[in-house]
Amino acid sequence: MNPKVKSLRRKNIHYRIRRTITGVVERPRLSVFRSNTDIYVQLVDDVKSVTLAAASSKDKDIKAQKGTKVDKSKMVGAAIARKAGELGIKDVIFDRGGYLYHGRVKSVADGAREGGLQF
Repeated sequence: MNPKVKSLRRKNIHYRIRRTITGVVERPRLSVFRSNTDIYVQLVDDVKSVTLAAASSKDKDIKAQKGTKVDKSKMVGAAIARKAGELGIKDVIFDRGGYLYHGRVKSVADGAREGGLQF
């Protein structure tokens, strides 16, 4: 499949998802971006257009760990849950970013749920 077509398809799916979900201060959006090597998550308040917290597999404590990308994704989910807990956030809306809910994206969600977030 042509790479441009594949990325366009993901963007269109993401736009479709974003039409239906928005994050507010009480229940921010947990946005996931997945690159070939790393994974990034953010807690976003869409009303004010501000990022409340962020975590990625490039953080020093996660990067130092050994393991597969799926294992590191689970650590990223736990890290964002810990940061959300410090901000007093328990409920979030999960935005998979147009990716399939499978593999690393699912691992982030599982790590966040184990860390105490509900979605």
